Amino acid sequence: MSAKGDKFYAWANASKCSVKGECGGAVTALLKYALENKIVDAVLTVKKGVDIYDAIPTLITDPADLQKSAGSLHCGTLLLPKLIQKYMDGAKDMKLAVTVKGCDAKAMYELAKRGKVNLDNILMIGLNCGGSVSPQMARRMITDKYGINPDDVVKEEIDKGQFIVMLKDGTHKGIKIDELEEVGLGRRPNCQRCETKIPRQADIACGNWGVIGDKAGKATFVEICSEKGAKLFDGAAKAGIIESSAPDAKGLEIRDKVEKVMINMGKKAQAKQFAELGYGSKRLEFMQAESSRCIKCYTCVEQCPVTCCDNIKADLADLVTPGRIPPNFMFHMIRYSYVGPSCINCGQCQELCPMDIPNALFMHAMQKDIQELFGYGDPGCDLTLPPLASSDEKRGAGFVFFKMPASTAEYKDEKSGYYKVNVKPTE
Repeated sequence: MSAKGDKFYAWANASKCSVKGECGGAVTALLKYALENKIVDAVLTVKKGVDIYDAIPTLITDPADLQKSAGSLHCGTLLLPKLIQKYMDGAKDMKLAVTVKGCDAKAMYELAKRGKVNLDNILMIGLNCGGSVSPQMARRMITDKYGINPDDVVKEEIDKGQFIVMLKDGTHKGIKIDELEEVGLGRRPNCQRCETKIPRQADIACGNWGVIGDKAGKATFVEICSEKGAKLFDGAAKAGIIESSAPDAKGLEIRDKVEKVMINMGKKAQAKQFAELGYGSKRLEFMQAESSRCIKCYTCVEQCPVTCCDNIKADLADLVTPGRIPPNFMFHMIRYSYVGPSCINCGQCQELCPMDIPNALFMHAMQKDIQELFGYGDPGCDLTLPPLASSDEKRGAGFVFFKMPASTAEYKDEKSGYYKVNVKPTE
């Protein structure tokens, strides 16, 4: 029997699992087992659309269709938990298995702590993630840096610090991620800043890091992260759907090293990108200038897993004068105050902004500042509510922190050195 923290090499039993996936197909086999045994009603995952740059969400109820979703798509930048909230009533009346990268898992937690998804009905299969590349960026990058027609690429992967593309003729070419990102290409900026590479918030975390020797490319590294995950893994093993072995000791070291290197890369990217924002009034001026392009399409609000409550939408509506573009800067400040403590750095508010406002950069920088100043932990890593959520939320009433003269504040928070100002409810 397995338990939380246990680690395995796992692969699909070819004689009992007709669908095949990458790295031995363990993930596909586990999903197949969950569907066939009615552990879940459906699987929400991602599949390739017209090409490798077109990742689309798919809801699967027939185990045979899982084959369509096998394999990785690094040009897929979707956030699946929001789809569960918006279109599946938060999984309140259906059981779902969902494949999640780090930001997906964190989004699930943020939605759950706000009562928008039912984690009891959700089985999360985590996928190690070194980052994703926006589809438009990938096409431009492959054309300009690789000298290749992007339509000739049949597969891509990120491995050993390189972004590798494979062509129709079987050849492949890789360029170091660092080299690409030095010239503004490569992974999305939020992925560069990310520190959640192995999504242990999921029930099971899977990937190829640390699989070495004769199992390399033929098995998946599986880490059990919850009792629910252990039950699924043990059931699939007992049914003969998957086979497993203990991981190689050297493989454990390699996996740990890869994770630490990527986390350190994320911290370095944070330091660099946040420094470019500036500090204090300089940062505020930069945020005002960038947000002045806003056409108030509300995409940043609709796609964020934090701004899912009616309170913020009502507050923002009060600040939007019909016909006025761009909206008052307070429109953005209210959103920042809600998202700031809980930003999971998923990048959706920036990825989908039609005006290319670096919203995710603002939010992530603010989240890190708040974490350092007030001790609120890592958003998306547990079900602890953010400080603002404990205040009176009637039409936005609560407390907001600002650096300001004591004469204009109610009282000083001694721990942070900041002053606390009461925000009155809207009449």
